[in-house]
Amino acid sequence: MRAPHPPQCNPIEKGVTMLRSQAILCMLSAAVAVQAKETVDELLLTTEESPPFNMMVNGKIVGIAVDKMVEVMSRAKLPYTLEMLPWARAYQMALDKPNVCVFSTTRTAEREPKFKWVGPLALNTWMLYRLVDGNIQLNTLEDARSLRIGTYNADARDVFLRAKGFNVDTAVNDAVNPRKLLARRIDLWATSPFEANSQISANGWSGQIVPALTFNRVELYLACNLGVRNEVVDKLNVILNGMSNDGAAVAIDRRYERWPN
Repeated sequence: MRAPHPPQCNPIEKGVTMLRSQAILCMLSAAVAVQAKETVDELLLTTEESPPFNMMVNGKIVGIAVDKMVEVMSRAKLPYTLEMLPWARAYQMALDKPNVCVFSTTRTAEREPKFKWVGPLALNTWMLYRLVDGNIQLNTLEDARSLRIGTYNADARDVFLRAKGFNVDTAVNDAVNPRKLLARRIDLWATSPFEANSQISANGWSGQIVPALTFNRVELYLACNLGVRNEVVDKLNVILNGMSNDGAAVAIDRRYERWPN
């Protein structure tokens, strides 16, 4: 007896089966791609202690720039984590890791190509402070050329003054600088009026440390790693611009205009 022939597949049925398999594979690939995209969009926002823009108050991170970014992320409906770190570490993480952004970052020509930018979040003034009983008179920044200037490590003011060849004495924490000034280990302290007023007020130094010169005014931004997708950066900028138009940004500014009082 001749062995029975094996059942033959209908060519049409075979084609349909292959199409179904391909469709399933496509759907699985799409799901993986979507999941990967969502992971990239989960941002780590790092900041430093720099009142009144970013600061820790009663265990909570707040401030002009912080409150604006919290509102932006809420409106964007994007997952994120907010973390306060030393500035040099926060800045380096934003350079190295694809889902990290750092603020409040001064947008300079040297930094421009290293990040994708959201902002501005706030304006800041750079000032030099001196001892009230010192014999220092400054009309321009160049007048401070021969003096020792206390700065904060890796801060934009530190980088700016170093690049121009000034005699910079760097501290790992800006709060150290007014004490160095009082001890006459430095001649000037490069900081912002907000940061200076905070330290002076908290330590009762109002009769000892005074402004000497305003030497720059800058805008502060959220600086994102180049790996953050353009559409995410664009979305955050559009939302932040909308907050300026609807009054939300101004309301946050006013919340801190008398800070720290």
